[in-house]
Amino acid sequence: MRLGLCCQFANEPIKFKITTALACKKLSREARLAKISALCVNNAQSLEQAILYCENHHIGAFRVLSQLWPLKTHPECGYQLAELPEVEQIVAQLLKCRELARQSHVRLSFHPDQYVVLNSPRDEVVASSLAELEYQSEAAELIGADVVNIHGGGAYGDKPDALARFRQNLQRLSPRARALITLENDDKIYSPADLLPICEAEQIPLCYDVHHHRCLRDELSVEEATTSAIQTWAADRQQAREPLFHISSPLNGWHNPQPQLHHDYIDPADVPSTWLHLPIAVDIEAKAKELAINKLQAWLATSAIAGEVVSSKRARTY
Repeated sequence: MRLGLCCQFANEPIKFKITTALACKKLSREARLAKISALCVNNAQSLEQAILYCENHHIGAFRVLSQLWPLKTHPECGYQLAELPEVEQIVAQLLKCRELARQSHVRLSFHPDQYVVLNSPRDEVVASSLAELEYQSEAAELIGADVVNIHGGGAYGDKPDALARFRQNLQRLSPRARALITLENDDKIYSPADLLPICEAEQIPLCYDVHHHRCLRDELSVEEATTSAIQTWAADRQQAREPLFHISSPLNGWHNPQPQLHHDYIDPADVPSTWLHLPIAVDIEAKAKELAINKLQAWLATSAIAGEVVSSKRARTY
C-alpha cells in the first residue's frame, strides 16, 4: 500500500498559485496571458518540488492541483497553452516533471473540482465539464499522470436516468480523456454498488473511497467493495494501472453529526486491514496534508502487528 499526497502542503514552502477571473478580467488580453503564464511557470516548478518531496519522504503518489494551468477553460479568460508567452519553458519544465515522476515512481493523478458534472441535465454544465476534462487530460498526458478521477454527479430525482445520461456524455470525450477517466463513489448520492455496474459496462476503474462508503452504506462490505473495485482496475488491461483508492477520517467521529467532514489526520482504525498488503495507491484526504501522511507512515512502520491492531478496533460501527 502506497500513500498519496493531495495537491497542497501544510508546512512545506511548496506553493501552487492560482488567480481569479475577476482579477484577470481587469487586465488586457496581453497582460492577462502574461500573468497566467507566470503562474503556470511557478506551478510547473512547484510540481517538480512536490515530486522531489514525495520521493524523499517515501510518498508514492501525488494528486496535482486542478488549476495547474489557472482558468484554462474559463469562458472569458480561457486560453490555449500555445498562447502563453513562456509556453516553451512551461512545457519543458512539465516534461522534466514527467521524467522525474517516472524515475522516482511517484504516481501522478488529477481530481477535477465538484463543478465537473457529466450527468447534469443542463447542456452548458455538461459542455464546461467536458472542456475541463479535456484540459486536465491534456495536462495529464504532458506530465505522465494516469488518472483523471470524477464523481458520478447528481441524481436529479431519477438515479437510473442520471446514470444513463452520464454514460451518454462519456462518449463525447476524446479518446485521450476517455482513457484516463476513473469514477469515484461519493458520500451522499452514489455508493459503490450504484457505480460498479457502470464501471464494468464502460470499463472504467472505480476509485474506491472508503470514507464515502462508510457515510453512504450499501449492501457491500468494505472488503467486498475493495475486491470489486480492484477487479475494475484489472479489467483495464490496455493500461494496467495500479488501483487508486481514497481514505479519510471524520472530523468529529463516526457517531456525531456530519461524519463526511474530514479530520486533519487519519485514525489508523479507519484503515481497512485488507488494504495493508495490497498493491494499491491510497490518496490521504486529510487536512494536515504531508503531516498526516508522516504520522500514518510512522504508525505503519512501528506497528509490527498493524493488521491485528486495525482488526481489533474494527468492532466499532461506522
